[in-house]
Amino acid sequence: MSADTSLLAPASCLALAPAVAAADPRGDGAGPRSGFAIEVPDALLARARDGEVAAFEQLYRWFERPVFTLALRLCGDREEANEALQETMLKLLRRVGEYRGSGPFWGWLRQIAINEALLRLRRGRRLEEALPLDCDEFEDGAAPPPAAADAALLQRALLALPAATRSVLWLYHAEGYTHEEIAELMQRTPSFSKSQLARGTRRLRALLQVEETSHA
Repeated sequence: MSADTSLLAPASCLALAPAVAAADPRGDGAGPRSGFAIEVPDALLARARDGEVAAFEQLYRWFERPVFTLALRLCGDREEANEALQETMLKLLRRVGEYRGSGPFWGWLRQIAINEALLRLRRGRRLEEALPLDCDEFEDGAAPPPAAADAALLQRALLALPAATRSVLWLYHAEGYTHEEIAELMQRTPSFSKSQLARGTRRLRALLQVEETSHA
């Protein structure tokens, strides 16, 4: 079992090095590094906009893993994650011309992937599944567990959490979204995001400690 200092960082669950990774996904020197943070050459995007099949195939190879991983973490189901991956890539194919360069391309594509994953949770009303909050538990900036589990242990622990809680944890800890951004994505309030982060992180720490002990 591997160890790392950031439990929910995508790098702790998979190796991703198809291209030069961007130094900072948020552009402000803060927050975790998203698995999506891949610098895409302008020339490649221009070829994709022109409909070049090879350019799309290159983008698919680079982003297949981060899209699938994000969808799997949010949906908790491989079949749904595959569906979200395919829909995300179809939208990339159809809408790449809409990308205007106002932010990094990977951020634009990540937004599409998140929307596709959350759409599947809404269809099953699973975004209503969240941990209840006790009055004394509310705290912002909950730190992730200090030791990283491998991908299998992490996935089992995440699956034990309600869908909304799991989504908040992944978007905040692994993708670097703020509570305000998560609230907008999930059509909830920043307070809801903060509460799920606080209790969900504690629950995840407890679950992983049990998992690690049982596999020691």
